[in-house]
Amino acid sequence: MAHIIPFRGLRYHERENLSAVTTPPYDVISPAEQEAFYQLSEHNVIRLELAKEYPDDTPENNRYTRSAQTLNQWIDEQVLCYEEEPAIYLYEEIFTLPNGSVKSFKGYITLVELEEFSKKIVLPHEETLSKAKTDRFHLMEATHANFSQIYCLYMDPEKTLTRKISEISQNPADVSFTAGDGIKQNLWIITDPDMISAIQAGFAQKQLFIADGHHRYETALNYRNKMREENPNYSKDDLFNYVMMMLVEMDDPGLVVLPTHRMVKNLEHFEEEDVLRRLSGTFAADKITVKENAAKEMEQALEAKQQEKAFAFYTGKDYFYLLTLTDHSAMKRHISDKSDAWLGLDVAVLHTLILADVFGIDMENMANQKNLVYTRYAEETADRVKNGEFQCSFLLNATKVREIKDVSLANEKMPQKSTYFYPKLITGLVMNRF
Repeated sequence: MAHIIPFRGLRYHERENLSAVTTPPYDVISPAEQEAFYQLSEHNVIRLELAKEYPDDTPENNRYTRSAQTLNQWIDEQVLCYEEEPAIYLYEEIFTLPNGSVKSFKGYITLVELEEFSKKIVLPHEETLSKAKTDRFHLMEATHANFSQIYCLYMDPEKTLTRKISEISQNPADVSFTAGDGIKQNLWIITDPDMISAIQAGFAQKQLFIADGHHRYETALNYRNKMREENPNYSKDDLFNYVMMMLVEMDDPGLVVLPTHRMVKNLEHFEEEDVLRRLSGTFAADKITVKENAAKEMEQALEAKQQEKAFAFYTGKDYFYLLTLTDHSAMKRHISDKSDAWLGLDVAVLHTLILADVFGIDMENMANQKNLVYTRYAEETADRVKNGEFQCSFLLNATKVREIKDVSLANEKMPQKSTYFYPKLITGLVMNRF
């Protein structure tokens, strides 16, 4: 099954202020945040992972070539230094949820041998967009590096690997700091050969389920295939056959998945009463008056319906509708070639029975965000509908971790934006050059 190896990670020199040089993943960074990270430090990893574009960019001088030049310069200047010997890293994030509860999760940062999805060693759960894969391919081709980890889950019912995590983390972390977002970051550097062998043996029979980083994994596969074509005498040990991952146990109590809500705009014909009429017979619609805070009250209503298929439907007025699926055979009538696991996803029910069936928003439309925009902030869904930017919004409950496993094992993929693992893994703590 999963084949992992230690590697000489590329890390910032100890003189660098890690809170000033690390960032969240590239795909959650806005243009304004990108500029802020540029200003924060001349050595911020944003210059590698998400370099700026300029109007006069050329094939010879562009964001990707500049990332490669910067990477080489920082290695030469020892801004970035290779680990003295191959290592596996234990990584922990400690964070506080909005309700005040403190959580943490730990996992292994290591290199994992790339395998096609058809082998069912590494399994995806979400659809991907070609634009993002093209961008990441150009960056990998120019820099020959992974600046951030692909986030994967594994099952460990015997707790073999979990016990190793407990053993390692009894010692003080080798690196510890608080990132700019207030999340505590801890890193243990594992170089003991016996411990590394034990961890490798623990993963030898594991499947890995991608939680976050589908685009980067598919990009790494494409890059590996290109390198193999260009180097027919390649060795299995060549590092382009591997990709850097963070591996977390699926039952880790610190795993948090947040929902991604949907906002709808630019529909030619939209009438609240017509939507409710078309949904009748499939959904029960309970009209709930907003007392103070629409977003908070919609979230509370949904929380009470976690065991059902329910959505909050908001049109900007002083009330919202709690839509609860009553026709439980509707999904099978609409879609006959999907597993029960896929058909039972909240996001699949929303996309199929409401967005597609009632509004005519098909998969291509969703991918291009013609009529649909995604957000993880409930307040944003209420505010932007209320001010007229959007015609309506749908709030939903978060996808459950076990649902990710079940859909992946069925060899299927969820609709885009089905999961949002929180917090995101930090970029720049450990990097992989190959």
